[in-house]
Amino acid sequence: MLGLLPAATFGPQPPHFGGGRKRKESRSLSKKGHHSKMWTTTSGLRGKKLHYAITFTSVVGFSLFGYDQGLMSGILQGSSFINEFPVLDKNIPGHSAEHVSVLQGAVTACYELGCFFGAIFTLCFGQRTGRTPLLVAGGLLMVLGTVLSTAAFGESWGLGQFVIGRVISGLGNGMDTATIPVWQSECSKAHNRGFLVCFEGAIIAVGTFIAYWLDFGMSYVDTSVQWRFPVAFQILFAIMVTVGALMLPESPRWFIMQGKDEEALQVMAQLNDSSPDAEDVLRDFNLMKADMKASEAQQASSWKVLFTTGKTQEFQRMMIGCSGQFFQQFTGCNAAIYYSTLLFENNLHMEHKMALIIGGVFATVYALATIPSFFMVERVGRRNLFLIGFAGQGLSFIITMACLIDDTTQSAKGAAVGIFLFIIFFAFTTLPLPWIYPPEINPLRTRTMAASASTCTNWITNFAVVMFTPVFSSQSPWGIYLFFALVNFIGIPFAYFFYVETAGRDLEEVDVIFAKAHIEKKWPFKVAQEMPKLSIEQISEMQRELGLTFSDNHAADAEKVEIGSSGESEDNKHASD
Repeated sequence: MLGLLPAATFGPQPPHFGGGRKRKESRSLSKKGHHSKMWTTTSGLRGKKLHYAITFTSVVGFSLFGYDQGLMSGILQGSSFINEFPVLDKNIPGHSAEHVSVLQGAVTACYELGCFFGAIFTLCFGQRTGRTPLLVAGGLLMVLGTVLSTAAFGESWGLGQFVIGRVISGLGNGMDTATIPVWQSECSKAHNRGFLVCFEGAIIAVGTFIAYWLDFGMSYVDTSVQWRFPVAFQILFAIMVTVGALMLPESPRWFIMQGKDEEALQVMAQLNDSSPDAEDVLRDFNLMKADMKASEAQQASSWKVLFTTGKTQEFQRMMIGCSGQFFQQFTGCNAAIYYSTLLFENNLHMEHKMALIIGGVFATVYALATIPSFFMVERVGRRNLFLIGFAGQGLSFIITMACLIDDTTQSAKGAAVGIFLFIIFFAFTTLPLPWIYPPEINPLRTRTMAASASTCTNWITNFAVVMFTPVFSSQSPWGIYLFFALVNFIGIPFAYFFYVETAGRDLEEVDVIFAKAHIEKKWPFKVAQEMPKLSIEQISEMQRELGLTFSDNHAADAEKVEIGSSGESEDNKHASD
């Protein structure tokens, strides 16, 4: 376990840490540009107020993610949108319903494709670019894309421009949603991180709620403002994220990785409402520095490490993390969220206004149903919540499917009940869990890369589901729900046998569980059930017994100290992203 170096070790002033070479490096870097000066700014905020400002900016970014999920549901069937782009009108002679369904899927799903490439860009260049510059770039791209989409005119060129705008907005959103959790977690205390991930999940639902009701309100406008205003409204969110990132500091961990120790100490002092040479600041700085050195030693093998098997099980654990994001999409969430109004109108035969109202109620229920996840994620456990979610979602869609086989008005009401039940189960289980689970299940040396891989899985599967849903729905109104119900039921045995309970455990205990399972030829979930909660000393002893002596140990020790110094909180410390 790493000892904490006393404040005297660092000298009376922060620039003294790291010797003259570091000072020269830092000064030469400052001369090259104003990045470090610009992104140590806190706009006069310190301590809790600064943490609240960072959380607010992060929340706005994730609410924009949710806003777009709800946006297209209301405008896709709107009279003004169809008049502007008649190629999307299936009632025009010569327009086949199948072709229109494909176009509806493409117009909606192109955003997810942009998000996927935005996340890939962040994965490749995020480390060298920095967190806040990426947020600013993402926000500006979203503004540019939204302006292009809002200003689209004409049935042929106009629709192309609308799609290009959505792809560009998606690039920006992909960059921001991949960066925000990292930036926020690196600026937060360990015991707050799990709660913050759940909170961000809830905010996605709030963004969807705003979009649905705004679409409904604008449906009373007869001009093209009916769809242009809801599309343009995204600019407000994007500008708030951009301004927030410009006014708030870069992550201290990123400064340390770039060798900018003075700037890191300055930001950490502001976050702690302390001074750069205070003991708490220097202690946290020492931990980050040790963690970074251990991580650097592990970078040599790079992406190859992700495909390691044996007792460390990197590949299996990465696939488990990615499977959570796969199941989140293929259990039907975005079929319900993106197209609920479309489904209410086409499959349940409601009038357009009634479909919009029911869609608004649907989004409200969705937002409220996220609240139990705050309390249940630690008490009930991740694995149990996955099982509850898959079972509840599958049964909900079986109700919808059964009601739609006999296509009557009464049975359509039953189908709507099934869709509402689905979103309630989804909101407190499969919505937050795939974001919490990958950082917990993966070992330290592959945690960032494996979590990024799971985010990319989310976007590409999101694209696939959003693309095929309208086509599948038009071919078989009840078959699509049977398909999603079956995927949910497949998820139950998968989660039961492959998902390990991580609630209440240190992150290093998960390494021990997988290594012990490999050596003893047991299922990891069984080892987790049989193994009691371990102390830090017991974890170290088990690591030695199991031969887990790879270079993770130093970084693991640093993480244990960080967890210990944050008050030994067991509630949410595992969910560091």
